[in-house]
Amino acid sequence: MNTAVQKSTILVVEDTLSEMELISHYLHEGGFSVSNAISAKDALVRIQESLPDLILTDIVMPDMSGFELCRSLKRNAETSKIPIVFCSSKDQEIDRLWAMKQGGAAYIQKPFSREDLLRVVTSILS
Repeated sequence: MNTAVQKSTILVVEDTLSEMELISHYLHEGGFSVSNAISAKDALVRIQESLPDLILTDIVMPDMSGFELCRSLKRNAETSKIPIVFCSSKDQEIDRLWAMKQGGAAYIQKPFSREDLLRVVTSILS
């Protein structure tokens, strides 16, 4: 795997702690640097501190959804180019279409395998 890709920083935005830990573990195993945010608002604070190379976000979260987070980041010149991967248990085609319409780079449906996650993330960062 490309070492430049592996050194990329990924911000995981997930309000379920066990899922955040699993996703972070898979990404660490894949050689990525990972930071975590427990909410979209927390993610916005972390992004101001340090721009990630990719954001992997849940959709359904309290206060602000992953869709709202994506729209907010895409409107900002400083963050508009950061690829956003939606990761959700929502399995309807309309959810996938809406995610792409918001500016998402990919949509991964939960549950997913380590290989699926790493393949999607690596392909976007390559």
